[in-house]
Amino acid sequence: MLKSLEICAGAGGQALGIERAGFAHQALVEIDKHCCQTLRDNRPDWNVIEGDLCDFSANEYQDIDLLAGGVPCPPFSKAGKQLGADDERNLFPEAIRLVKEARPKAVMLENVRGILDSVFSDYRQFIAAQIGKLGYVTDWKLLNASDFGVPQLRPRVVFVAIRKEFASEISWQPPNNKSPKQSVNRFLI
Repeated sequence: MLKSLEICAGAGGQALGIERAGFAHQALVEIDKHCCQTLRDNRPDWNVIEGDLCDFSANEYQDIDLLAGGVPCPPFSKAGKQLGADDERNLFPEAIRLVKEARPKAVMLENVRGILDSVFSDYRQFIAAQIGKLGYVTDWKLLNASDFGVPQLRPRVVFVAIRKEFASEISWQPPNNKSPKQSVNRFLI
């Protein structure tokens, strides 16, 4: 079974998807105590680490296949001040540190569409360059949940990185063109 480390795990939506894709979580790191309790309640066997990502070390997770997470979006959100790298909530530097420590075969980080704005172009290039220096091929892609059968317009930017010895390039799965599943809200009056 493939092994993963989830950072900024929230209440586990992405972690559940990664589990369904065949990964066994070695640890899930989350600072919010309510999210951690939700993770523990729903998956008592998961290793939930409650605490600040800045205090977490990935050195003991050097055998993982995937480091994944949804680093905080407010630094890049159009609804916020868009401070990017200057926002104290920006955890991309911590994610880069964890990639350096764990050396996973692949990395997948998601964020809001705003990170693709031209104001963040240099910062995206910086992130990709830092991960690239560690021996990874990287790419950014805007995906929308509705293109994959989810009844919701939910655009998300996904950053992926794969160690060069495992892939010379990144290939993206095309949308499955399925009609969105019916939403419960559709039937409420």
